[in-house]
Amino acid sequence: EVRLVESGGGLVQAGGSLRLSCALSGVTLADYDVAWFRRAPEKEREGVGCISSRTGDTYLTDSVKGRFAISSDSAKNTVYLEMNSLKPEDMAVYYCAAVRGYAVDAAEDLWTLISSLGMDYWGQGTQVTVSS
Repeated sequence: EVRLVESGGGLVQAGGSLRLSCALSGVTLADYDVAWFRRAPEKEREGVGCISSRTGDTYLTDSVKGRFAISSDSAKNTVYLEMNSLKPEDMAVYYCAAVRGYAVDAAEDLWTLISSLGMDYWGQGTQVTVSS
């Protein structure tokens, strides 16, 4: 059974930081690309970024570039989303998702594929609340 479990969400003041974790089971990071998404209340789901299983290269969307970072720990089979300089507009439920590796080196190219072809597995989400 494939499972993705997010953790690390919570309440933080604007300007603060959080680190989200996405623990994978049933699949390995060596074979699966992972992406982060978020959904704010009454808004559509928004992409945050992704990490390539082949190279570890990462891509972040413009809304979070320079503030967020994605990393992974293959020994723990876990992907992280480091969020800094949080803003009230970052408040959302954050989801990680995995897709069988596209064999793409550049994460930006991976993001193009993910955006059009979707993901195979999703976590249940973790709430991030940013107070102003």
